[in-house]
Amino acid sequence: MLSTNRSPFQMTVGADTNVTTMERDADLDDADVVELEPATAVGSKTSSLGEKLADASSPVRRSNLQAVIVVLTVTMAMIVNTGNATAVSISLPTMAREWNLQEADLQWPVAAYPLSSGCLLLAFGRVADLYGRKKTFVAGSIFLTIFTMACGFANNVVTLDILRAIQGMGAAATIPASLGILAHQFPPGRARSAAFATFAAGAPLGGAFGTAVGGALTEYTAKTWRSSFWLMAGLNLLSAIGGFVSITPDLKEHLPLDRRIDWLGSFLVTAGLVLIVFVLSQGEIAPQQWRTPYIIALLVIGVFLLVVFVFWIRYLEKVQDDPDAVISVWTPPPIMRLSLWRRAEGKYAAMMVIAFVNCVMQTVVRFLPMCVSGLLCNVLVGLTAAHIPVVYLAAVGTAATGCASLLFALIDPEATYWAYGFPAAIISVMGADFVFSAGTLYVAKVSLPHEQSVTGAIFNTMTQLGTAVGVTVSTVAFNQIAQKTPDGQDALRSYVAANWVGFSFGMIGMVLSILFFRNVGAVGDRKAKPVSEEESRALKPLGDEKGAPVDSTSTKAQP
Repeated sequence: MLSTNRSPFQMTVGADTNVTTMERDADLDDADVVELEPATAVGSKTSSLGEKLADASSPVRRSNLQAVIVVLTVTMAMIVNTGNATAVSISLPTMAREWNLQEADLQWPVAAYPLSSGCLLLAFGRVADLYGRKKTFVAGSIFLTIFTMACGFANNVVTLDILRAIQGMGAAATIPASLGILAHQFPPGRARSAAFATFAAGAPLGGAFGTAVGGALTEYTAKTWRSSFWLMAGLNLLSAIGGFVSITPDLKEHLPLDRRIDWLGSFLVTAGLVLIVFVLSQGEIAPQQWRTPYIIALLVIGVFLLVVFVFWIRYLEKVQDDPDAVISVWTPPPIMRLSLWRRAEGKYAAMMVIAFVNCVMQTVVRFLPMCVSGLLCNVLVGLTAAHIPVVYLAAVGTAATGCASLLFALIDPEATYWAYGFPAAIISVMGADFVFSAGTLYVAKVSLPHEQSVTGAIFNTMTQLGTAVGVTVSTVAFNQIAQKTPDGQDALRSYVAANWVGFSFGMIGMVLSILFFRNVGAVGDRKAKPVSEEESRALKPLGDEKGAPVDSTSTKAQP
């Protein structure tokens, strides 16, 4: 009988129905070589780490049509998630005229949605891993449908702000669940690479779709900006129906037995992120800017909550890993294991930092309509992820976006658009699309089956934080130069300063990519590779010295 003090998941051994368990989140020392390929019976001392983890993932059987519908469904969710932001942005002038709003009132209809969705990703990612990704995805899509529809009936800006914040909770459920679904439905290989790249392509598609269709509906329909919300609600409903019909439910034996939620950890990380993102968005426009008392106070509280969160999950992790600890209602499994960041000799953490840095510089340059270029980048990743090492995708992507900022920083106003603007526009999206596609493939590859949604949530949280930091840092640079610019002179120098910031972060991302991933192979490669003795010892509880499966029953006392 299994203990409920940890997060085990069951694995079918070979072709028969015998079941064993793997009870720990392995701290893999070289997990970049993990290949989750359907493999041999668990317990063989000579089987590779990739083969052992592959048995745990147990890829589901599905028809090609069902696989296509799954990918289109989760990609639709990504398109709507991005479109929900851009469609509102282009509708702001119409809202301002309808409700007689001041410029300051127009910030929160745009900001409330990414604020709530970005800060709740980790909590909902954990829920998806514990209770099923299909359930979380469908429930989040239905929730998003209801409140997206409600946004179209708002009669004042305050109501719209509140509804937008609630609407973001639905996106926080669907996006990490989508990444977990793709990792669960597709084993490592060409199909997984194509699925992840298609999902990533939903971001530039959604940006273009929200801008074009939102603008057209605002301009040409009787209900103006409200029509775009109702269209997005209909697409959300289609996504929910597609998920209900096509996505295979998580089998109970693949879910952790201990499904308690770390509510305290969820509160600490959510509250801390909300406060920090709020401060980053308001610091430059507060009455006394960064010297404003409430800005300082909220920043200190936010950082304090995140520090407490780190110590709390570290404590829970120690309790979960201690075989002699007594089960307590106060010590559930942590919402995120801190050791996850040390996975693959720190490469997991490095990829998260690269995603963060990439979004910092994207904030400076991605205001341009680069939908076509973004789509081509994702197609390229889908076709080559099994052949090109991840270091090239990450390094080239971050360097290209950094160089786009450099071109904008060096731009000559008298020169033709084709000399600076056009090449910068083309390469500016390479960082976002290469890093998102290759990055999500990599972190899915080094994560255990019951960590997939949490891993996707962490990755997306880092991109959200990167965006917030990018807006703040580039705005500070812009304002510092603007304050020194004589009245009547154009703001070109201020824009140049902001783009130098983007170039700097691009070079940081490129250096990190080369340092941490120079020895890592292709993230889409499905061939299992040998593992080190240390990794074999880490998985020794999976079998005894003779290779027979071991019953991992815990002897912890039940209060």
